[in-house]
Amino acid sequence: MNKDPVIAGRHPVLDALQAGVPLDKILLQQGVRGPFEKELRAACRRRRIPLQVVPKQRLARYFAGNHQGVIAIGTAVRYQSVDELLPALYERGVTPKVVLLDGITDVRNFGAIARSAETFGFHAIVKSMTGAPANAIAVKASAGALLRIPVCREKTTASAIRALKENGLEVIAMDARAETPVCAIDWQRPLAVVLGAEGKGIGAAVRKEADLLCAIPQAGTMDSLNVSVAAGIIFYESVRGTCA
Repeated sequence: MNKDPVIAGRHPVLDALQAGVPLDKILLQQGVRGPFEKELRAACRRRRIPLQVVPKQRLARYFAGNHQGVIAIGTAVRYQSVDELLPALYERGVTPKVVLLDGITDVRNFGAIARSAETFGFHAIVKSMTGAPANAIAVKASAGALLRIPVCREKTTASAIRALKENGLEVIAMDARAETPVCAIDWQRPLAVVLGAEGKGIGAAVRKEADLLCAIPQAGTMDSLNVSVAAGIIFYESVRGTCA
């Protein structure tokens, strides 16, 4: 059962978008057309909120009453953008250290990664609009870390990488086939670490745009680690060299 707040109805959803209410996504019933649809799409673009066109039956899973063909799924996480967050970090004298999730859709992995990122002092998590939502399940899996670490949501992974680079970050992508071990990363400069989904790994766009590909050395016969376990190992490496 969904535990995230739900806003139903055309005027309430538009009002929530206008008021800046934290929203994870908007669900629009198939077949809805006209001025309302255009206004809704424009508002979602401005707020960088995913808009999904779905069958009427799916809306009923979230709201049993008269939803007028649209509902908004709320979130406790207030999403930010890279261009908002990173300049603020630099102004504070912080050397940014962030993690970018590429194709990770499992909410429990998302939450576990957030927990480790917050524990090891990462400054933000960056995700695309199609990545795992910061819903109640993810927040629970993060032990509340998703309420403490900034989460940036960009349109696509490619646009996220561009924004990170434009803000002076070097992009390090984790790839099991890479020759450079994770222990070789210099964590004393602005960095973004990219984690790909289990099985598929990082996408072609990430592999092309990354400044460096790194891997976790392995001795066993398994060809990969659970992504949240791998994240914990990588994040620990970011502080290991600073230990007394």
